[in-house]
Amino acid sequence: METRSIYRDRSFWGLTVSQFLGAFNDNLFKQLVLLLCLDYSTAEMLAAGESSAADRYQPIAMAVFALPWILFSGVAGLMSDRTSKQRGILLCKAIEIVVMACGLFAFLSGELAALMLVLFLMSTQSTFFGPSKYGILPELFRARDLPQINGMFQMTTFLAIIFGFTTAGILKTVLPGQQGLAIVSVIAIGIAVVGTLAATVIRATPAAQPEARFTWANAGIDRENWRLLRSDRFLMGVLLASSVFWFAGGVVQPAVNNFGRHDLLLSDARTSLLQACVGIGIAGGCLLAGRLSRQRIRFGLVRRGAIGLAVSLALLTVLAYFGPASVPSVEAPSVEPFSDLILRASTVEWLTRLSLLMLGASAGVFVVPLQVVLQSAPPDAQKGRMIGTMNFVNWIGILLSAVFYKVFESSREVLNSAALPLRPGTVFLALAVILAALAIGYRPADRDLS
Repeated sequence: METRSIYRDRSFWGLTVSQFLGAFNDNLFKQLVLLLCLDYSTAEMLAAGESSAADRYQPIAMAVFALPWILFSGVAGLMSDRTSKQRGILLCKAIEIVVMACGLFAFLSGELAALMLVLFLMSTQSTFFGPSKYGILPELFRARDLPQINGMFQMTTFLAIIFGFTTAGILKTVLPGQQGLAIVSVIAIGIAVVGTLAATVIRATPAAQPEARFTWANAGIDRENWRLLRSDRFLMGVLLASSVFWFAGGVVQPAVNNFGRHDLLLSDARTSLLQACVGIGIAGGCLLAGRLSRQRIRFGLVRRGAIGLAVSLALLTVLAYFGPASVPSVEAPSVEPFSDLILRASTVEWLTRLSLLMLGASAGVFVVPLQVVLQSAPPDAQKGRMIGTMNFVNWIGILLSAVFYKVFESSREVLNSAALPLRPGTVFLALAVILAALAIGYRPADRDLS
């Protein structure tokens, strides 16, 4: 294992740039699909002469995106241990180019079903990329550097999310229609090519467990990982806390889109800026958590992060009822100068941005210690599979979040029909209660990193 400074390490920068561009593409495409889902729901509402639109298609898109992580995470983790993780990264990046090309044809078709299929393929590619890109970190770097590396890695990931979400809303306004979205896909193909080239500088690593064999148990959590988790309650607790976190995140993403479009009546570009505020906050929170960890796993950060999440979610619920009460339109909004998008906003929009920045910062502080545990605690031969297990459990949380959000929106549609209006942002209050309970009940002791 190399001991050079991470900032002088070509592998660190190659991996960081590669995963940054991959995360950008994922979130650009996903946000475009989610905004189109809201367009479909609103168009159906206006055609039916209804006064309020339930969010019918975003939960489906989130479930489609979550499904590959549940179906393939175990297999992806096994494959990352059986083969060189560096080779796995290169293969996944090459597949990303093909998937982005499929996105071009899906946008040209204008069919929501085709977009959902590409969303599934994109998520499958990310499922296999995850165990390799995270599992290779302890193979390339010292254990004591992992908190700092994870802070930087998570920060750049969420910067990619910021740019992906923001760019999606702006490009959807500037380049409307199927042809405009096709142009966006061509850009995404080029980004995938650059990301693949960046991955070529990552150092080669040997296979961690080349003799590992596939069994049907690998489709979920394999026997070795089950034995490890059953014997190590600390590790099991970290895994469950991580899943709760991603359950909340799975609700927040479509809820913020619905909140911006239907509670605040914002344009796609301004709604995507709300998502970007979450990403900015997470990037800062991840960097802060990496520095505060000081080569230790500090669970006090997890508790503080959970409290911050609960408070910011409660604030968003309050702000939902200060938005204008009106019927949204599917007409294309006029293109605003970027400076106006950033600087000109109502008081409620500014308060929403600040609340989402706080939400994101709390999320970053929360997640970094959990990520470090799941990379460093398992035996070397199981690290890739443990990352796969983490993805499997996290995405069960995200799939459940899609179900939860769908039930909430269906219930809201029924209440609205009964003249008992409930704003979309009310869903944040339920999440606040869950995160507050986690902050109170989850209190493991800090641990040193060897």
